[in-house]
Parts: sequence; structure tokens; C-alpha cells
Amino acid sequence: MSPVLGRLASVALVGLDAHVVEVETHVAAAMPAFVIVGLPDAAVQESRERVRAAIMNAGYRFPARRIIVNLAPADVRKSGPLLDLPIALSFLLATGQARCADRRLAAVGELGLDGSLRPVAGALALAEGARRAGLRGLIVPAANATEAALVPGIEVFAVRTLAEAVTAIESGGPAAAATPAADVGALLAQPPVCDADLADVIGQHLARRALEVAVAGGHNIVMVGPPGSGKTMLARRVSTIMSPLAVDEALAVTRVHSVAGLLPPGEPLVRRRPFRAPHHSISLAGLIGGGSSPRPGEVSLAHMGVLFLDELAEFRPSALEALRQPLEDGRITVARALSSVTFPAAVMLVAAMNPCPCGHLGDRGTECICTQQRLRQYRARLSGPLLDRIDLRIAVGRVAAADLRAAPSGESSAAVRERVCAARARQTARLAGSGVFANAQLGTRQVRRLCRLSPGAAAALDTAYTRLHLSARACERVVKVAQTVADLGGATVIAEEHVRESLAYRGVGVAAEQAGAA
Repeated sequence: MSPVLGRLASVALVGLDAHVVEVETHVAAAMPAFVIVGLPDAAVQESRERVRAAIMNAGYRFPARRIIVNLAPADVRKSGPLLDLPIALSFLLATGQARCADRRLAAVGELGLDGSLRPVAGALALAEGARRAGLRGLIVPAANATEAALVPGIEVFAVRTLAEAVTAIESGGPAAAATPAADVGALLAQPPVCDADLADVIGQHLARRALEVAVAGGHNIVMVGPPGSGKTMLARRVSTIMSPLAVDEALAVTRVHSVAGLLPPGEPLVRRRPFRAPHHSISLAGLIGGGSSPRPGEVSLAHMGVLFLDELAEFRPSALEALRQPLEDGRITVARALSSVTFPAAVMLVAAMNPCPCGHLGDRGTECICTQQRLRQYRARLSGPLLDRIDLRIAVGRVAAADLRAAPSGESSAAVRERVCAARARQTARLAGSGVFANAQLGTRQVRRLCRLSPGAAAALDTAYTRLHLSARACERVVKVAQTVADLGGATVIAEEHVRESLAYRGVGVAAEQAGAA
């Protein structure tokens, strides 16, 4: 038997980006072997056994020959089982058991031993990569077809078995009906089910208002209070008052969750802003991303949504310090020897913590038993640079017993969200052409140019600078929060009351003590 070569295009993931991979299979009459080259990881190496069993169980021949599979380009690491299908198809092409009618077709999919196809992670990113490369169509497992069809400009062919995939490449696609392109706008118009509402919260009027300000301006916030005061309950309702996802935002969030393998079955699109609440024992790689084949961490899974860190002071200092760059830049870069991967991380940080190790410092109902040394150690776990990236720091006290017996009287999430959306619209109009989209992202020059202070507001800011010993950076953050307060009120100029409200959010009660000590 003379040497035969089979070629088929595929797509592989590197972080969130997809790159075209040419799968070449060489079959020769030599000592039997099955070798895969081109920087495959363990999952790709294991595909040899899956491919062999799937081909034989699907009714095709697997001759005893020397088989070499090359995954080009050879200097890019390939990971995951999504190359099973293209490896099997290129082998069938090389052995003359199939032919390819259109070289502009690519294939991805994990093979079962019986020749069936299982879904793969990152179908949205894979389809985008195939479209960028100028490919006409992408053959995917049926379970991934709806997600891949979110990408316009490329035909998506759903197959359930290896035999169906062979039929698709032999006919150039038409034998396998293309999945209709999905209407992202129509999917977003279907309101997601949500059983949480800000109206459930009893009391805590200051905290509710602070959360509204934080969401309206994209500001980070920390709530400090004793156990059972409602910090977690408040945090879990932050996403309910955020503006709905736009089409490009929904696709960006879906891309991250798809690559991480977190899309629920039957839901090809993320329709609500993510809320991620990792445990304080999480590792550095789990929080910011990493691994030998870098995967997104919690800060990226919260992209366009909320990252909630409960018991903030209990997180590892190294993990908290690693958050400083993504909180500032809105992205995180994970560098490895062979590649550097960037994940999006435009999040709103919502944190909660106790005022002291025992949790009762400043609590009128229970006496604090912490020593001064324990207090200093507890406060030292939060660095000044990290706290400097948190614009709002508020105290959350216990709800009075009489209020607990009363029915909730606060506004609903829908009512608050309406004000937030209006404030965001004012920001969008004012910040047009500036390169930023929320008050929290404003730089020093932009603050001076776009944030207009009334004489009374300027005088109040000067007084606070002197009496409270604020730094220049702290003053700038006060102005940005005051601008958000003004946006919520529909004002075009920052007034004195806006500055005073902003100053109140920089630390009241326990929060002020905590922030000042840190």
C-alpha cells in the first residue's frame, strides 16, 4: 500500500480565541502504530483509542498500518477532545473510505466509542474562529448546533454520529441540513426566571441606596457589618437591578461560560448578568484563571456581572492582590511558557465582611471579644491599594426586631432598575467618544473635563479634603461617585448634596474605622 495523505480543517481553542487547525493524516504500509504530533495534550493523545474504536464500531475499516496525525500549526498547543471527529474524518479520507467535497468545511466534536458524538466546550468561540478564517461551514455535534448558530456568516451542520459527519463532508454540507441562524435579540427578549427581588429586603435603606449608586456608576462596594445583618441577601440582589444584557454583552458572557463548559443544557445563550460567589478558600488560579491550558477563573466568569466576595478578609492575600489589575483594567492576562492568554474581567466587585474576627465590633447587641492584636492582624489582611479600588464602603447594621415583624416596604428591583438604566443612559450620552462607559472608569483628565462641580459642591469637597485628610486620589473618587448620584437625580451639574452623599459612602460607622485602619 503506497503512502496516502488525508487533510481536513478543524478549529482549536487557545484561551477564548479559536484558531484553525489543519489535521493531516499519513497512512503507510509499515509497522503498525498510531502517532499524533503537533503539541497535543493528554486529552488529544487519548483520542487515538476513541478514534480507533469509533471507526470500527461505525462499520469502517481500521487497517494495521503506520498512522501519523499532524496537527498544524505545530507550535500551538492543542487541548481537549474536540479534535476527535476531524482526526477520524481525516483518517477516513486518507484510507479512501470517504472523500471531501468542499475544503472550506471544518469539523469539531468528541467521539464516543460507538461512533456517536458528544458536545464540546466553546462552540460559540469555535464558530467565530471558523468564520474569521473564511471557512464556509462548521460540522458540530447536534448538542452544540444552536450555540454555534449564534454566529452569523457561517453555516452550522449538526451531526449525531461519525457516519452522519462522513455524509456531510462527502456532500459538501447539503445532506446535513444547516442549523438556522439564531436570533440573539429574540433570545434576550425572553425574560430569565429570577426568584430574588430587592423588595424582599427589610430595612437597610442606606445599603439599598448605596447599591443603587454602585450599580448606576459601575463602582465597587464593600459592606461591613455583623453576622446576620443581611449583607449576603443584599449582594445576591445586585444583579437584579442591573441593566439587561445587550446583544454584544450577552455574546461576550456566553463565550466565557461556553469555554468553561458551564452553559446549561438547552440554553445556548446567557440571558442574565452573571453572579459569581466563590468560597474564600478558592485558589489563585481558580479566582483569576490559569492552569497548564489556561482556563477562565471566577473573575472572568463574572464578566459583565457581579463578583461577590463574602468574608472578604478570609480570602488569601495573594488572591486578593491579584484582583487589583483586573479591577483596574477590566481584563486578566495569564502568561505561560508557550503562550499568553487574555480573559475579559469587566466586573462589579461586591464584597462583604465582618468588622472584626468575632464579628461584633460596633454591634450594640453583642460585645466584641477581640483583642487589639487580633484586630490589627484582621485589618492587615486588606491592603490599601485594594481598598483604594473600592469606591463605596458602608456599614450594615442589624435590623430592629420591630422591623423584622413588619412586611417589606422597599422598592422592587424593577423600580430601582428603571432609575439605574436612566442614569446609565445619561452617562452614555456624556461619555460618548471618551472610550469609557461608566463613571467608575473615568481617568483624572476625564474627571476634570466631564464632571462639573457647582460652587457649593467645590466648597464641600475642599472642606472634606482638609478635615478628613483625603488624598488627591480619594477626592477624585468622591467626585466620580457624586457624578453618579447626580445622574440618578437627573442633574447636569454636581451639587453640594451630591458630594455630601458621596462622602457618606466613603466610610460610616464601622466601615470608616475599617477603611481608615487599613
